[in-house]
Amino acid sequence: MRTSTPIFFIWLTLQSLTGTAQTSESPYQLKTSRELTLTGAGAITYGASVLLNQSVDPLTPADVAALNRDNINAFDRSATLHWDPSIAKVSDLTLYSNVGLPILLTLGLKPLRQDVKTLGIMYLETLLIANGVESTVKALSQRPRPFVFNPDVALDKKLTRDARQSFFSGHATTAFATAVFTSEVFRHYFPKSKLKPVVWIGTLGLASATCVMRYESGRHYKTDLLVGAAFGSLVGWGIPKLHEVKNRNSWGHRLDIQPWSNGTSTGLYARYRFHSTSRVNP
Repeated sequence: MRTSTPIFFIWLTLQSLTGTAQTSESPYQLKTSRELTLTGAGAITYGASVLLNQSVDPLTPADVAALNRDNINAFDRSATLHWDPSIAKVSDLTLYSNVGLPILLTLGLKPLRQDVKTLGIMYLETLLIANGVESTVKALSQRPRPFVFNPDVALDKKLTRDARQSFFSGHATTAFATAVFTSEVFRHYFPKSKLKPVVWIGTLGLASATCVMRYESGRHYKTDLLVGAAFGSLVGWGIPKLHEVKNRNSWGHRLDIQPWSNGTSTGLYARYRFHSTSRVNP
């Protein structure tokens, strides 16, 4: 016992200096202060958007009659010619598919499943910030949707709060935020996987299809969709970036030191990895 005590003390000291107490090779890590800041900011903006949306006054029949599609910029004007509620419903399905994909991957792939808490918090932050900012801007801008200018659309559909919330697109924001988030997370867990292009093309394809259908259904202008896609992509990339483990190839993650004892003698076992451990390709 006396012999093993100093060995154990040395081991603890080296562990604290090198950081080898962490056995996980997760590419991400949580920090309490950062997570409170991000979730708090997302919750505040989302809460503010709910309150602001309640203050939006629907258009009146007189307001609708005064609208002129010629006052819309040339780039966006063609959106006012579209109207198809069935396409809008399909766009909901493609959006839900994109939103559900990171959940399915996390539950289905062991390396991700082991980090379910970390990934769950990161994904929550992504959705809160993306949708909170988008909904707040939408409530402040109060831009009439394209179908409001379309004479073929029933008047009652134009006299709602939602009819004045076009800029910028929530579907585009959420679709691209989840697409980029999913692809970035997959890339970091499986850096050598041949499926990386498939994940990127699949998620971005679903997001793009969602945007096209929002345009064809008369729900959004091109600028609504482009801004939503850009902002969503930024959030979907930024949240994983903020949580990346820094200096993963440093001594602290390469050096593994453990005590050993065979009953008659004790010592230390040390192993140094010259290359960082990679995830197994799915």
